Amino acid sequence: MDHPRSPDQVKVGIMDDPHINAASGGGGEFYVTTGLLQKADDLRLAGVLAHELAHDDLGHVAKAQALGVGLNIGMVILDQIVPGSGALTPIAGGLIARAYSRNEEYAADRHGVDILKRAGYPAQTMLNTITWLAQTEGTDSGGFFATHPATADRIEALRNVR
Repeated sequence: MDHPRSPDQVKVGIMDDPHINAASGGGGEFYVTTGLLQKADDLRLAGVLAHELAHDDLGHVAKAQALGVGLNIGMVILDQIVPGSGALTPIAGGLIARAYSRNEEYAADRHGVDILKRAGYPAQTMLNTITWLAQTEGTDSGGFFATHPATADRIEALRNVR
């Protein structure tokens, strides 16, 4: 990791949810679901956690929070300049934020591969994990309106990471 944390700076919460999922809350806070813990083997769990560690290490949560504040300020200012535009700006802001999060997902996948390799895991762990997620939880549609890239797009991008 580029910005390692000491063990006392890390908190992990477990959410009672049958779906396979995990999240980074930023600042060393991570959440995993009981579904992930029940269904993933050690390598797949390492892949999911490396992805979430990468979000934290790359500062994605802080960036997303700053982006959200900036979009809200921009909406207020635009509505003052062009009355009534406030009704449209949440849609535009949502599209901007979604594109931002898709880029962050690709970056977290790539950085997660680096984290896994540094920890001694096989280079294919992230690719195998995302493939397993697609098979287990189903693929998503991705595309322009999605908050994350389509699973197939993420897999294809990872094929080029060594």
